[in-house]
Amino acid sequence: MIIYATHAGGKYLPFAESLKLDASTPRGLYVNITNRCNCDCVFCLRQKKSMADDASLWLEREPTVAEVKAALDNAPWHVINEAVFCGFGEPTMRLAELVELLTYIKKIRPNVPTRLNTNGLGELLHGREIAADFAGILDTASISLNAATAEKYFKLTRAAYGLKSFDAMLTFAEHMKNFVPHVVLTVVDKVTPPDEIDACKKICDERGLNLRVRAYEDS
Repeated sequence: MIIYATHAGGKYLPFAESLKLDASTPRGLYVNITNRCNCDCVFCLRQKKSMADDASLWLEREPTVAEVKAALDNAPWHVINEAVFCGFGEPTMRLAELVELLTYIKKIRPNVPTRLNTNGLGELLHGREIAADFAGILDTASISLNAATAEKYFKLTRAAYGLKSFDAMLTFAEHMKNFVPHVVLTVVDKVTPPDEIDACKKICDERGLNLRVRAYEDS
């Protein structure tokens, strides 16, 4: 699926199916542009979540910008309250396409908030600061914090860039504060122990960032 909706119980559904379940409640539009990721998190559902063939987030190939725009043009915007770039891959792997598509959404639906769910390693990947690329087109950046130390972070994420990934992710979050209205760091409950969550909150407080505890999906 290029675009999809989420439902209780960890269901990812095409919008036609989503509207059959509920035709009127506002919901997010999720945009899936890549399978690729520069992390290999131990808790990730990429390798173990069972999905029906007609409701799978695994892409047979990466969609072109034109294909994504066509899907967005045909989306049921009357029930959409947010556009979120997410999926099973890391959206910043396709940074140019991501920026072009965010710009397109703001053009065709300027009042719909936009969000990026990211591991925050885009600056390591691209070798430069990328936060300014999102100015005026992104409303919320949700960045995976996962742990309170570089060692614990790497053990959980197995990030492609090693231990330096942790500080780079936090630096990226600070850069994003200058260009994006809402920047949130996230941890996953059942994966992150309570004392570690407290330590993560302290890190966020020190850097002027917000922490959100995400519910873990095991199905």
